[in-house]
Amino acid sequence: MSLQTHRAASGFLLPSIHSLPPFFTLQPNPSTQAIQTQHWTRLILSYARHRRLFFLRVEDCEVAGSEWDEIFRNDRINRRLHPSHLLSLMESMVSQNMAVYEPPKQARAVILHWRLPEEWAEVLHEWVTSTGQLNTIMTFFEITSPPVESPLSGVPITVLRRALTVLGKTGRGQVIDGMEGGGVRFFPGTGKS
Repeated sequence: MSLQTHRAASGFLLPSIHSLPPFFTLQPNPSTQAIQTQHWTRLILSYARHRRLFFLRVEDCEVAGSEWDEIFRNDRINRRLHPSHLLSLMESMVSQNMAVYEPPKQARAVILHWRLPEEWAEVLHEWVTSTGQLNTIMTFFEITSPPVESPLSGVPITVLRRALTVLGKTGRGQVIDGMEGGGVRFFPGTGKS
């Protein structure tokens, strides 16, 4: 089989390295492993962005039929990513701030940062501004489940809170704690501290 890109059922274009059997095996040579980890990290984050996936669990490579099957399995070459390899990849992504363990104090599940909190903060503030929500109080539910699909639809509250921390530091947002999960007030601003 030649090395070539392949379009998955979801429409995602798998890179040619995905057709290489050693790609699915944790490499023993440290420099080769570092390059392999970079390729896997880029693949995981771009696939997550394509499918709008936020959570990655070790079980996602253990169970057939998961939403990650298109990248963790390649039936054309009879290969799949093993859990120990995915654990190593997740550890690397966390150390590079490309993911965070969720819940904290465990190492088998992460929230992926296919957009950094700073990028989510900009997306959030642009959406609030364009929909006329400045100087109003909104609930987390209103932000992540708006009546009209938005770039924030389905964003986990953990990701939203990190973006709000960024907006708070720049004076463009304020979390208001209270009953029913609290809310957020947004202010005009440029994002410069």
